[in-house]
Amino acid sequence: MGDHYYTNDPSSKSAPETWSYELRGKTYRFTSDRGVFSKGSVDFGSRLLIESFEVPHVSGRILDVGCGYGPMGISLADASGREALLVDVNERALVLSEQNATQNGVTIETRMSHAYDAVGDERFAAIVTNPPIRAGKQVVHTILRDAHDHLVVGGALYVVIQKKQGAPSAKKLLEDVFGHVETLVKEKGYFIFRAIRS
Repeated sequence: MGDHYYTNDPSSKSAPETWSYELRGKTYRFTSDRGVFSKGSVDFGSRLLIESFEVPHVSGRILDVGCGYGPMGISLADASGREALLVDVNERALVLSEQNATQNGVTIETRMSHAYDAVGDERFAAIVTNPPIRAGKQVVHTILRDAHDHLVVGGALYVVIQKKQGAPSAKKLLEDVFGHVETLVKEKGYFIFRAIRS
């Protein structure tokens, strides 16, 4: 196997694939590639998060942290009518996100960023993440913990994580930071957590 997706410049040879996929009742066309998370289909966890997302009651943009080729940020921006910022450390993923937004008629902004490094002090109505488990627990927990400071009051963090990849410790961390965490969905070992900034 080549290098994993949590890298700035994947060395694996490009071999893009394009397919259609229905999310929230609408068909999208996505292109992904080697060196990017989930090539060839929208992964189960991202789909669960997309389908369980609720449009925020507060104003502001959506932030997708670790966006990959963009299915969460693009489909949720489209469904909510909100602008979205998609960030990732992977250059190839960001190029694909922009390409996928264009081919689906959705406007997004992308930035190369490790966690929230390139986000500045902007606060968001919603943050969504399918965190990069392969990057290690420290990176994942940084994404979860620091989300609180990047949400407006009433804004919500949505996280998908598998039980075997640390869902219990992730939930405890979120409870410590946010005070309360909801488990929106539990299916096939995947959990969707929602934490709202009060």
